[in-house]
Amino acid sequence: MIRPRRDTDLDACAAVLAAVHTHSGYPHHWPDNPARWVTPDGLSAAWVAEADGAVAGHAALCGPEISRLCVAPAARGAGLGRRLLETAAAAARARGLRPVLEVKTTDTAAIALYERLGWLRHGTERQEWGAGEVVWVHHYAAPAPDAPPS
Repeated sequence: MIRPRRDTDLDACAAVLAAVHTHSGYPHHWPDNPARWVTPDGLSAAWVAEADGAVAGHAALCGPEISRLCVAPAARGAGLGRRLLETAAAAARARGLRPVLEVKTTDTAAIALYERLGWLRHGTERQEWGAGEVVWVHHYAAPAPDAPPS
């Protein structure tokens, strides 16, 4: 089940984020305050995915950008990531925006999901993430609402 995130979900979201970070290194840098990290500046809306009555995933919308998307490793494969992404994209479209997102080029599982769902890569850029650290990210735009998945 996908539902709007409540303030009471923040600790559970932080726990999911910790499991994802341990499993796959997302987010790249562990935040000092994980609950604050899933509530970025410019937040328009946020959702959680539930599995067996527990929070198992999260997505945020900041303007047109979908961010903070994660699904607990133990809950992967059940379509929660797809459903979170579709929910956030629909919310962006309802606001008259074309949904976009960015992903590190090394996050192959996320890239596979986005491309399988028909998201269109429209660029790759080099970003400096502090202390001379360079990361490459792909930029994606959502397919047209009536476009079939690839």
